Amino acid sequence: MMSPGAILKSAFTSKLYVTVLVAIVLGASLGLAAPDAGASLEPVGTGFISLIQMLIGPVIFCTIVTGVASAGELTSVGRIGVKALVYFEVLTTVALVIGLVVMNVADPGAGVNADPSKIEVTGAAREYVHQGEAQHWYDFLVQVIPDSMVGAFVEGNVLQVLLISVLFAVAVKMLKERGAPLVRGIERVGEVVFGIVRLVMYLAPLGAFGAMAYTVGEFGTDTLISLLGVVLLFLGTGLFFSVVVLGVVARLCGIRVLRLYRHFKSELLITLGTANYEAVMPQLMTKLVDLGCPKRIVGLTVPSGYAFNGDGVCLYLGFAALYIAQAFDVHMSFWQQLGLLAVFMITSKGSAGVAGAGFVILAATLSTTAAVPVAGIMLVLGIDRFMSTIRGLVSLTGQILGSIVVSRWEGVFDRDRARAVLAREPEAAAGAHAEPGTEARVPAATSTDGTAASETATGTTPAT
Repeated sequence: MMSPGAILKSAFTSKLYVTVLVAIVLGASLGLAAPDAGASLEPVGTGFISLIQMLIGPVIFCTIVTGVASAGELTSVGRIGVKALVYFEVLTTVALVIGLVVMNVADPGAGVNADPSKIEVTGAAREYVHQGEAQHWYDFLVQVIPDSMVGAFVEGNVLQVLLISVLFAVAVKMLKERGAPLVRGIERVGEVVFGIVRLVMYLAPLGAFGAMAYTVGEFGTDTLISLLGVVLLFLGTGLFFSVVVLGVVARLCGIRVLRLYRHFKSELLITLGTANYEAVMPQLMTKLVDLGCPKRIVGLTVPSGYAFNGDGVCLYLGFAALYIAQAFDVHMSFWQQLGLLAVFMITSKGSAGVAGAGFVILAATLSTTAAVPVAGIMLVLGIDRFMSTIRGLVSLTGQILGSIVVSRWEGVFDRDRARAVLAREPEAAAGAHAEPGTEARVPAATSTDGTAASETATGTTPAT
């Protein structure tokens, strides 16, 4: 019989996912029962997300610098980066194609018969359109360069932080032995940063409660019910991509995707509650290292993924664009859809650090191509919060597999270790159930190149 203290401790450590799930249900219930009260809790959800986002820059910096320092030759760093980008590009393209195919087959916009001349773009949608019109396909290339080294961390732009971190890491690597004390110092700073992450994660249930109460209270069920078919179709498409498409990818890496998702259930539930998958970056990196991916690969692949891996966004772009076209009775030929796909492949790469990225990119692309009236974004604005949650979950599943794929590609993925952890074997799961902030106790294994595949992360998050 567990004591009340032990139960309370496990609720925020090994059983955090249960606490988050209960918080999501309670938040949704409050939003339904008292919409005004639920809507007023928006600062609770956004506050938790802000606490995590303020740590993303330091987490990326410390992880990349220490990871590159242990990466051997610098050529391997570039090789890992290229392989990560290839993986993300292939998967996002597949997501775009699936979104277009599903919409052509299901044709959910047929019969809406909306008139674009009678739809006025107002409120938040107008801001999204203005922001989208100001976007260019090359923005993510230009904006990757910060005004200053400090500015990258102040603005929280993932691409800029990634650039500064890689350049700093390479410069330290070139110092050889003279840079060793600096690397050790950054490792200690990393431990402190992950310690802060541990403290913030105790607030995850509160953040999920506030975010869910706000979503349901602000947008209500009327908006959701009116376009329930569209939301369910998008949810089903997202599940197909995450379970079937990524399931094939996982099998190629020698693991089962559903067991993998079970291992990351806390991260998935936090994303479900907050509609923001950036909030789980620190603990995602730690658990991937514990799973058997080398720290140097995780340190490069995960931050790159948050900049370039928009599986959920790309799935949404093809989905939403064709729904709007169908609702306006705009017939798009195969070649027009192919052209739209090509534009989305470019514009989707500019989503890093953009609030409401999916909606902004959709507005920008529709404004640029003029194939579909941009006023059509008003047709999906009401359900965008729910679609955003699904986008985040799909992007997170792709992000989870990114480091595993690159590690496998490099021949250093410890598959036996991963299988042991996912199968919940006692000796392998000991580290996964450790209290937040403690190091994993999973025994290190040797990879195919003779290096330790299970490099210890700078910290561990509330485990599942």
